[in-house]
Amino acid sequence: MRQLRVLLVLAEELHFGRAARRLYLSQPALSRQLRRLEEQWGVPLLERSTRRVRLTAAGEALLPRVREAVAAADVLRAAVMEQERTGTGQVVLGCYVTALPVVRALVERVRGRWPGLKVTLREVDLVEQFGALLDGELDVVLCYGPVPRGVQSLRLAAEPVVACLADGHPLAGRPSVTLAELAGVPVVGLSPEVPQGWRAFWAADPRPDAAPVSYTGHAATSFEGSLAAVAQGDGLRLVSAACRELFPRPGVRYVDVADAPPCAALLAWTGARRDVPEVAAVRWAAGGLAGSGVPDARWWERLT
Repeated sequence: MRQLRVLLVLAEELHFGRAARRLYLSQPALSRQLRRLEEQWGVPLLERSTRRVRLTAAGEALLPRVREAVAAADVLRAAVMEQERTGTGQVVLGCYVTALPVVRALVERVRGRWPGLKVTLREVDLVEQFGALLDGELDVVLCYGPVPRGVQSLRLAAEPVVACLADGHPLAGRPSVTLAELAGVPVVGLSPEVPQGWRAFWAADPRPDAAPVSYTGHAATSFEGSLAAVAQGDGLRLVSAACRELFPRPGVRYVDVADAPPCAALLAWTGARRDVPEVAAVRWAAGGLAGSGVPDARWWERLT
């Protein structure tokens, strides 16, 4: 369904850049989604040139059926939600690994108010945390911002950002560093399917002094995968300060970044699902856990 929605947006925009911005994807990630669809179907769907993009004859012929399929999927999802409302209900909660400490408090608060509501947990990676949410595979997700277009959120807390460096790096022994001092250290590359705005924030790109940011050739999709690259001395990752205590790992050191803007721990959902009863229940529970907004690396301890 994600690939079909990509095709629909491209058919409307006839421009890869505009379509990518609407879908909050990089252009390479959008192109890969389209190529996969063309490979699965065995027909070219778009003609691409440096000057324009247009649907092929096959693309024009199939487009009405694609619209019907997407509309039918939306109707089916609505029917499933209606069935959930008439029964005990279920909500699928996605959780990015660094947000795990708050899960227990959130689930206990939901179950205390609605004991018949089943909360199913699903661990997600950097691509899935928003991709699966937008595709309707998740109802809500615990994550760190920023969120892409089409996603709404509630801030649970603000938190400082720290640099994760190999323990042998010359800066690893410092109590704190600045972004300017990190200018010569490449950032571990994330998958291009991770939303571009999220990748940019967690690389502090652009930097305050406009210094260019370099990236490694990795295409990491997971927290642990990127930490492994750091431990090998390939580059750095900017992460939430809670990682210092939650994820100590041999070979890496967490160092304060004095001038990095704080990050936000969030509960996120799509605008289309905002008022679904199960989603509203989790939003209510999260509202009772939301912090003061003051950056605090140990905010999650107040909830567990």
